[in-house]
Amino acid sequence: MRKTALWLLGVVLTLALVAAGLVVWSVRRAFPTHAGELALTGLSAPVTVFRDAHGIPQIYARTAADLFRAQGYVHAQDRFWEMDFRRHVTAGRLAELFGATQVDTDAFLRTLGWRRVAEQELPLLSAETRGYLEAYAAGVNAWIEATGGSTTHGPKSLEYGVLSLQNSSYAVEPWTPVDTLAWLKAMAWDLRGNMEAEIARGVLFAHGLTRSEVGQLYPPYPYTRNQPIVTRVPAGPPPPSGSVPAGVRWNDVAPALAALSDSVDALPQLLGDGGPGIGSNSWVLSGNLTTTGKPLLANDPHLSPSMPGIWYQMGLHCECEFNVAGFTFSGVPGVVIGHTDRIGWGFTNLDPDVTDLYLERIDRGDLYLSGIAWLRMTVREEVIKVAGGEPITIKVRSTRHGPILSDRSVDMLTLAANPAVNPSGVPLPKADPTPLVSPSLDPAAPGVPDVALASPYAIALRWTALDPGRTADALFALNRATDWPSFRAAAAQFEVPAQNLVYADVDGNIGYQSPGRIPVRGKGDGTWPAPGWDSDYDWKQFIPFAELPSVFNPEEGYVVTANQAVVGEQYRHLLTRDWSYGYRSQRIVEMIEERTGQGKIGTEDVRQMQFDNRNGFAPTLVPALTAVSIEDPDVAKARDLLNGWDFQQPAADPAPASAAAAFYNATWRHLLLRTFDELPEKRRPDGGDRWFEVMRPLLAQPTSPWWDDRGTAAVEQRDDLLLAAMTDAVAELRSRLGDDPTAWRWGDLHTLLLRNATFGASGIAPIEWLFNRGPAGTSGGDAIVNATGWTARDGYEVDAVPSMRMILDLADLDESRWIQFTGNSGHAFHPNYDDQFDIWRTGGNLPMRWDRATIESEATNALTLRP
Repeated sequence: MRKTALWLLGVVLTLALVAAGLVVWSVRRAFPTHAGELALTGLSAPVTVFRDAHGIPQIYARTAADLFRAQGYVHAQDRFWEMDFRRHVTAGRLAELFGATQVDTDAFLRTLGWRRVAEQELPLLSAETRGYLEAYAAGVNAWIEATGGSTTHGPKSLEYGVLSLQNSSYAVEPWTPVDTLAWLKAMAWDLRGNMEAEIARGVLFAHGLTRSEVGQLYPPYPYTRNQPIVTRVPAGPPPPSGSVPAGVRWNDVAPALAALSDSVDALPQLLGDGGPGIGSNSWVLSGNLTTTGKPLLANDPHLSPSMPGIWYQMGLHCECEFNVAGFTFSGVPGVVIGHTDRIGWGFTNLDPDVTDLYLERIDRGDLYLSGIAWLRMTVREEVIKVAGGEPITIKVRSTRHGPILSDRSVDMLTLAANPAVNPSGVPLPKADPTPLVSPSLDPAAPGVPDVALASPYAIALRWTALDPGRTADALFALNRATDWPSFRAAAAQFEVPAQNLVYADVDGNIGYQSPGRIPVRGKGDGTWPAPGWDSDYDWKQFIPFAELPSVFNPEEGYVVTANQAVVGEQYRHLLTRDWSYGYRSQRIVEMIEERTGQGKIGTEDVRQMQFDNRNGFAPTLVPALTAVSIEDPDVAKARDLLNGWDFQQPAADPAPASAAAAFYNATWRHLLLRTFDELPEKRRPDGGDRWFEVMRPLLAQPTSPWWDDRGTAAVEQRDDLLLAAMTDAVAELRSRLGDDPTAWRWGDLHTLLLRNATFGASGIAPIEWLFNRGPAGTSGGDAIVNATGWTARDGYEVDAVPSMRMILDLADLDESRWIQFTGNSGHAFHPNYDDQFDIWRTGGNLPMRWDRATIESEATNALTLRP
């Protein structure tokens, strides 16, 4: 028996080793070739690809066509699964990958119609741009063929091996230029503006809050404390007001809005969730303020965390008009953020209101009311293929405003009866499907039939990105820009998403430009869903590019953008009323002025500024907390942590600040949950800087009704809830982090998990282990320059991050710095899969090399792509 047992043990160990060997082999076989020579069909001359120790490629080619063909090949080498997944998202084809669970998501995405719009855009682009897109696609397809063609059993990526366990028949399709353009639509969606706020206002109003109470929850921008980006613009007449549209029964609309919000939340987050954590920082300093005598430009976009990170670092160089380096998107040729040999630029989200929800009154299926006319909707059918199941056909309907989003939910399809009244107060006629213009609405006119007000509402989306445009032309124009005029000419073509663009050049100039297609409304300000039957609420035009805010070499010597208000209230056009509230931007301004008051600013100063962890609302809330009388010694001991706190929020060191940050943020979270208990659960505070501005006036109103806890018979006041919040915080922190407050650490609460975008939440632990990394404690927080956002109603876990950080030195581009969130490789277990994470997490960065001599000397691999 002993010999048999030993034999069985030996067999088990052997099988385990073989299995482990197979796992290692299946993982490593997908690692790309980074050195030596490879054939790439279609090149006119050899292309050289140098990679440094972090797998960052610098591509040198002879022609632009060769350059983008090579870029497509290199992107595919490191990130093809990510590219393939993204194009299935943008086309509404996730069910073809993952089966029936994704049908609802596909149906919503087909209704939005990203890919349909991309198909319409392709012929609008210049012949030159189409050529670059085709060259890029050819490079991707060359890699697909080199790794087994359509089969997923070749050395493409570990993800395909996992996918084959549930979908063995999946075949990889060739890449097309439309795949690239559709990804730009996804980027626009995730940076879409105030759609969630528009939904929330309607839901809260229907929930029973007054217009004044809703206004308190969406306070105006604090112009007197936090300055806008552009401080001097021509004044003009005030834009339309934000009064609640008349003629809408909000109780009947609320279920539709809530269901729409759920549908939006269920979509895959490619860049972000469109929420308050999605923003960015950028600033540019003139040479008068820097140690180098030339501009410094900083940028760090804040997006949802993902594994791999959203960005891919790369340099593109050719014996042509393209000589550029920076951050790219896999699946998109060119550089999105970076520099040429003459200029540098950065992006933050302008966040204008470019989405409006229209409540449409419908009757007899596919008719909707437009003024006094009943019009037919545009109707099309979409077939959703399902892995392991039968195809599903859906009907997509659109009005003149856009697609009917409410068709994608049963709750939204069956609204309450009697929901609509014409704003004029005159009964509406029954729809007549034959003549598409109804009889006169004049009540004295003969022949106006009685109407049974039982038609439901539908919700349509008007969105700038659903109009075909030429943003792809703008990307290549930006990559070729050499000065301020050519930079602005490129920006003029950048239609969606509308972004803040900061600029610097080697001649010492700095600037700012707002690009984008931003609507001018006839009525309303886009903060509330609008009655679609009233044409006064329609978009009349777009703001002319020449009238969008811009500044060149400002007197201050700097430009700061961090999603704050772009302009003051005197600006003649309405961009939005839902800005970020300026806590990050004002902190950056303060740091610039502090440092310039002491001397010049260098690259290291900018690095420290990007990693600043100061909480901008703590100086307001802490005095209120320390003024409360406390009898419980445990709560008093915890509150003592706030004495002398510098309001910084490090993950661990220095320990006193980290302990104070843990207690403060736990108190803030519980204060929000207790104070706003009357709100619907999904509308509870997220803790971002909007809630700073909500809470600020309440702290000066100790008897405000908001302080009353609706769950008790007593009538609570401010200090009651401040004490209760601190007590709740102590109980939670003692349970989670131990009894000693001085041992609490913010990073033990504020953790970040690097979750794979596809298999990272599969619920199968071994698969999640393959692709996820972390969690790890993280500094910073919401509305902080080091913007590691978290959502108060959910917990302290990080759900938005500075997805990369870049510092451009226009005096010596070879001394610029950069870092991204994870690593350049998309292959799990590759050395470059997460090798930048700890550097990023601790505020470090890497050299962003530019000179070819430096690049070659520091290269760890050189690959030659031959025709």
